[in-house]
Amino acid sequence: MATYECSKCGMSVNATCAKCNAHLVNDTLKLDDGSKVQISKCPNNHGKIKSPLCCGQDMTCSVN
Repeated sequence: MATYECSKCGMSVNATCAKCNAHLVNDTLKLDDGSKVQISKCPNNHGKIKSPLCCGQDMTCSVN
């Protein structure tokens, strides 16, 4: 399971897919300009979201 934590305040979150209840996994999405964006995605291909933000920055991910 991927756990996202804020490096500024220490808040942490776990996310699950509402369709299948699977834990979202950390991934990156490569944009057309070559840059990368951290995302969370359903392992059962139900979609993906921009990874969570806290204190104005992306939360870092660790896999437990």
